[in-house]
Amino acid sequence: MAGPLSVDEILAKQRAEKEAAAKPKFLTKAERQKIALEKRNAEVQEDLAKADAEKQTRAEFDRAAEEERRRTAEAGRYGNGGGGQGQQGGYGGPQNGYGGGGNQNFRGQPSSGPSGPGGPNGAPSGPRGLAPPSGPRGSTSSPAPTNGSTSNSPSRPSQPGDLAPLSDLELTTIRARHLGQKIDQKKPRLRKEGNKKFVFDWKADEDTSGHNPNMVLDAKGLGPGGVMLGGNLAGYDGASKDGIPDKHADALERRRAGRGTTDERHWSDKPLDEMKDRDWRIFREDFSIQARGGSIPLPLRSWRESTIPATILDVIDEVGYTEPSPIQRQAIPIGMQNRDLIGIAKTGSGKTAAFVIPMLAYIGHLGQLTDENRHLGPYALILAPTRELAQQIESETAKFAVRMGYTSVSIIGGRSVEEQQFALRNGAEIIIATPGRLKDMIDKSMIVLSQCRYVVMDEADRMVDLGFEADLNFILDAMPATLAKPEDVDEKALLEFQGWRVTTLFSATMPPAVDRLARKYLRKPATVTIGIAGEAVDTVEHRVEFIEGEEKRKARLIEILRTIGLPPPMIVFVGQKRTADVVVKYVQQAGLSAISLHSDKSQAQREASLQAIRDGEVSVLVATDIAGRGIDVPDVSLVINWAMADSIERWVHRVGRTGRAGKRGLSITFLSNSDDEVMYDLKQEISKSPLSIMNPELARHDAAKQRITKEMKRKRDEEGAGDD
Repeated sequence: MAGPLSVDEILAKQRAEKEAAAKPKFLTKAERQKIALEKRNAEVQEDLAKADAEKQTRAEFDRAAEEERRRTAEAGRYGNGGGGQGQQGGYGGPQNGYGGGGNQNFRGQPSSGPSGPGGPNGAPSGPRGLAPPSGPRGSTSSPAPTNGSTSNSPSRPSQPGDLAPLSDLELTTIRARHLGQKIDQKKPRLRKEGNKKFVFDWKADEDTSGHNPNMVLDAKGLGPGGVMLGGNLAGYDGASKDGIPDKHADALERRRAGRGTTDERHWSDKPLDEMKDRDWRIFREDFSIQARGGSIPLPLRSWRESTIPATILDVIDEVGYTEPSPIQRQAIPIGMQNRDLIGIAKTGSGKTAAFVIPMLAYIGHLGQLTDENRHLGPYALILAPTRELAQQIESETAKFAVRMGYTSVSIIGGRSVEEQQFALRNGAEIIIATPGRLKDMIDKSMIVLSQCRYVVMDEADRMVDLGFEADLNFILDAMPATLAKPEDVDEKALLEFQGWRVTTLFSATMPPAVDRLARKYLRKPATVTIGIAGEAVDTVEHRVEFIEGEEKRKARLIEILRTIGLPPPMIVFVGQKRTADVVVKYVQQAGLSAISLHSDKSQAQREASLQAIRDGEVSVLVATDIAGRGIDVPDVSLVINWAMADSIERWVHRVGRTGRAGKRGLSITFLSNSDDEVMYDLKQEISKSPLSIMNPELARHDAAKQRITKEMKRKRDEEGAGDD
């Protein structure tokens, strides 16, 4: 005999039942048909029951109506007989009515005929309990005929006991109630929603214009006192508050007089204090600025109209920044409020100054490092994906930091760790680093981030692409949690300096990995988007050429460099490191100086290559995608893609090296049939460019009509190999 179930067995049984109930139950086709048939039969039975109920209701109504008609006819037979000829005519009918004279109509008056016999006990038997006449026997005292009936006898005053006449509405209501007749009432005409015609008919009592048809109008169609026909114009009575007639009483004259009061100046012609909401909206549209996140401050019109400290404004003048870029116009005011920020802007939009200026203003609240806190690490940390970008940010930051008495140090790979550790011996307010090298130094306790209060992640999507997501999480988790903003921080508290850590993230696109970083480490961030994220800049003309084989590409490259007529510097992007040095020789055959840049070179060689192209020592830089992100080479006139990038995002960053700072640029891309994975996206990007003309061969290509994935390409290659 089985014993009772234990608690674990009961819980397991209940859990199994819940799981079984939670699993979806799949029905067979026969079961679905059976359920549908049962549902249909139930609907039919319900419809039949409703029809029977309606039929029974109609039958009961018909019986009640027939009974009412019968009772009405019977009542008329005995109690409402009209006067007739001879002795049978009289009030109340031949049987029970009081006798009256002949020659009379319904409820006729007495005439010269003999009187008829009266009813029993002298009481009338009509349907309304007619009272006997108070006059002598043989005379009648009925009221005057109604409902259009006329009497041959002269009328007389009503007597007590006479019947009250029925009105037309009462008769109509009685017929509708007892005989089923419809009431013929004219309903007011209603205008349907879809009817766009005006309805001009209305009742006389609905006219509220107060118009007098006998009013004498002047030549302008106005009445006395300048009043328009049909009433006043929008409540305007043609006179001022003091009763003095307005000289602009005419509507046309008033519109003309008020036309000059509207301020139609462009925002650039107005001082700051006269800017309206409409002006700020036009301002943002002019610079393609989109911002969200609540309590977004007004953007910058110029440097001097901002809340930037005067010391930083002086440095801006010394550096030579004349006008803010679109991302700087909106990101800097947000950064000055010490808010977390997500900045999404196209490459070459001036993002470096957009986060350096607010960062320096924040550090100004903390002061310079002292002997008591220099061992606790930097105040601010800037993370960049590549060494070249980190060095470029260090160069821009140093322009401000040195003038303001701050120290900035870069920590990147390719350099001696001892050298970087020596640079940090006296501390640094700002550190610019790549994630890999910084993580190594934190692991070895060479650096701490105990007082880091300002973090910038530049080109965050590129850092994720390079596999630095885990390193970024490690670095951000190494900072003290006590400095992080509270989760439920008040918006008003955000606007005041509290010493909380500020985290800023700049990126050209927002893939899921970057979104995860933002959600984890940013608190109520404001998001600024310039243009459309992930699109190529609209100041570049894109050309595409289909060329198969290296020899043909070599010949075409040499031809372009010899005949294009554009000034240096120029950049040629290749797909592989070993190809870069080969293409350098092709460029030299075209008569131009060239130098290569790729990851196999040492850090010193890479820095020398960038410096050579910036200083104008060489005309052409041949590089891999290492130079595609964040590298600022001024005034690049031409970008040639010797090999198409493996993704449209990398192509966008490549061609973004030209057409920067509002200048126009040119990009030429060599394509082959093996680039079919990116042809669809490439066609879409070129079609958006206002300066580019679509290549007919690309437009007709099958791969440009439908996006081809790597899986589709692999299956196609396998099927082709099977056919062989």
